[in-house]
Amino acid sequence: MMRPYNFSAGPAAIPLEVLERAAKEMTDWHGCGMGVMEMSHRGKEFISIYEQAESNFRTLLSVPPAFKILFMQGGGLAENAIVPLNLSRGLDVDFVLSGSWSQKSFKEAMRYCSPRIAASSEPNGFRDFPHPSTWDVNPKAQYLHICTNETIHGVECHALPDLKSLGSDAPLVIDFSSHVLSQPVDWHRVGLAFAGAQKNIGPAGLTIVVVREDLLEQALPICPSAFEYATVAKNSSMYNTPPTYSIYMAGLMFEWLLTQQEGSLGGVLAMQKRNQEKARLLYDAIDASSFFSNPVSLPSRSWMNVPFFLADPAKDATFLKQAHDRGLLQLKGHKSVGGMRASIYNAMPIEGVQALVDFLKDFEANEA
Repeated sequence: MMRPYNFSAGPAAIPLEVLERAAKEMTDWHGCGMGVMEMSHRGKEFISIYEQAESNFRTLLSVPPAFKILFMQGGGLAENAIVPLNLSRGLDVDFVLSGSWSQKSFKEAMRYCSPRIAASSEPNGFRDFPHPSTWDVNPKAQYLHICTNETIHGVECHALPDLKSLGSDAPLVIDFSSHVLSQPVDWHRVGLAFAGAQKNIGPAGLTIVVVREDLLEQALPICPSAFEYATVAKNSSMYNTPPTYSIYMAGLMFEWLLTQQEGSLGGVLAMQKRNQEKARLLYDAIDASSFFSNPVSLPSRSWMNVPFFLADPAKDATFLKQAHDRGLLQLKGHKSVGGMRASIYNAMPIEGVQALVDFLKDFEANEA
């Protein structure tokens, strides 16, 4: 029996090969007599898992030596507090609002510093990512925060801004939770990046923070020790017990990604090519339809999260029921915007997107 295609926005699909390997190693990791969930985080077995995961992540995204990679807890929502606690010095911070997640980041920062909106696409319903030429940058900002992929509104920033060209020396902070490892990162333009694991990395519980070393050692006095980047870095992410099993699963995902090939391309570059092809296939089907629509402007459409709407919302429930019966799961849109949403992360094969496109055509033919 073929496994259903899971279009959940997160926690999201994990490749079958990764799940099967985890199942095989569940009770005894590499003959050590323990499962990973039973290991001491300071034992040699888990330290080897952690070190390999960190090394592979650095390789996959070509993270420069000047950046520390931290394995933390709390998810992206916690980082909305942890970042200003570490970087804001309680002073001015700039935000670009491009959807629900950057809005949440802005509101949370109000607790710890003085955030201001440098640009916002809220007036047009978050249908695009504000172009950097429209940003009103504060030269005194301690950093500028953007969410480079908005899972709810389906908006993606496809090219990181050069803040220096905008007259700012502030480090750029990116929340790349929902498209991490889907494409390369221009680290020359980034001061800090963070990602909750449950989209493209593995099960929930782990948050990866990539932070430039010169941004350490400036946390506010009220910052909890376990969330102080300098402390976490000095202790190699072992200051407190880390989410060991989530790190292990992330490590399996990193190994899987390293084996991926698209022609002469491997790893993240292979995923970038594959993700572009998947997104193009789905968007072309939606755009060619008179029954389905996507509201996001073409330059800002996400490769990972594709919201779409039926011309007749009264048929939404029927659509979801029939999709489920075809083995197409978790297509209901976020409650704040309604409609449908297909999340086509790295683990979604192009066959799954083709199956969804075939269903869209069949449903329209029968229901329009």
